[in-house]
Amino acid sequence: MKRKLLVQALLLLSLAFLPAIGQALYLRHEISWDAPPVAKDEITIEEALAGGDSLLWVDARPDAQFEREHIPGALALNEDRWNELLPLFLTAWAPAKRTIVYCSSQSCAASHEVARRLREEAGLKNIFVLHGGWEAWLQAKK
Repeated sequence: MKRKLLVQALLLLSLAFLPAIGQALYLRHEISWDAPPVAKDEITIEEALAGGDSLLWVDARPDAQFEREHIPGALALNEDRWNELLPLFLTAWAPAKRTIVYCSSQSCAASHEVARRLREEAGLKNIFVLHGGWEAWLQAKK
């Protein structure tokens, strides 16, 4: 009797997992299982590109990287030259535009720091960080 109950329980358990296994196999190329979650102050590249011309891109990478290549129309605003670059940024900023700050990669903290300072020190709203950074931009443009 116990054996019969055990077999039935295992059968029910395996049947319960079938839809999940099927979905995982079917969507295996569409879901990045190891991707870090998008934080509340971040925006994905897809969401950003959907904004069209109502975006203001801010590059938080060092000057050398910005000069080598950057998102078209992006403004440089990094920690090294914050006091010098902030006034230039403020002349281009508009409340109606969504400001998206990026740096070199997902692990780069510079974009989060620049975004935090824009929110807290400059008192600006509508400031986001590009999830995945410059690498996400390059991947989207392939």
